[in-house]
Amino acid sequence: MRLAQKATIEAGDYLLRTQQKGFTVELKGEINLVTSADQKAEALVVSRLKKNFPEFGILAEEAGESVGLPGAPAVWVVDPLDGTTNFAHRLPVYAVSVALWEKGKPVLGVVYHPALRELFWAVKGGGAFLNKKKLAVSRTFDPNAALLATGFPYDLRESRENNLDYFAAFATRVRAIRRMGAAALDIAWTAAGRFDGFWELKLFPWDIAAAVLLVAEAGGKLSDFQGRPLGLGTQNVVASNGRLHNFILRVIEECRQKGKTIVNREQQMWKKKEVQT
Repeated sequence: MRLAQKATIEAGDYLLRTQQKGFTVELKGEINLVTSADQKAEALVVSRLKKNFPEFGILAEEAGESVGLPGAPAVWVVDPLDGTTNFAHRLPVYAVSVALWEKGKPVLGVVYHPALRELFWAVKGGGAFLNKKKLAVSRTFDPNAALLATGFPYDLRESRENNLDYFAAFATRVRAIRRMGAAALDIAWTAAGRFDGFWELKLFPWDIAAAVLLVAEAGGKLSDFQGRPLGLGTQNVVASNGRLHNFILRVIEECRQKGKTIVNREQQMWKKKEVQT
């Protein structure tokens, strides 16, 4: 934990300085960015982890690195800059995330928000903390009083599965929704009771690897969209204070069923047109 915290803070403080000084930006997709800062922050963290724990595997976002994963006793999962678009636009909402997973379960997680110098961390069975303060999820049980968080996938423009329908359904049933642009922070803030719940689809392992342990250790609940336990490969994620979990899953399921109905209707319409043609 000491190593993970030190490496995460070092990378975060580097990002903070670099955001002020300047950096280069490239495109990984039509709207998916990567900056020179992502790559250098990742190299910094990975070098520290490799040096101190060479026997552990490493899964890191930018390098796509998977050192020794099959036979490793444990795996470090690194997101050097969660919230790259925010960073590139000089919004101070981004984080560095480092987690250690063993036998398919998270055993420690660190999420650092450099702009506020907030260090979220958790050890399995040892609680979750913000700096030195112990965390606990919110006690909100009424959806009308709930503040939720979410995000949108990078294939928003191409895929029907883009979260817009879920967003619309929740918008009329809760107090408000925030779209901050950094999943690790959204989940960490759920652990801290700032958000009452979070949902997002098409996430990657490094998006959730550290933050999900925070929610679990703060007394919250986690699952995929069908209510099943999370794994490192889970893409569709729900994190909540526990009291609102079934409500969130119910709204998601309603949207999924409605989406299936619309798709079936469109398919039937196309079949009719083909027959007429």
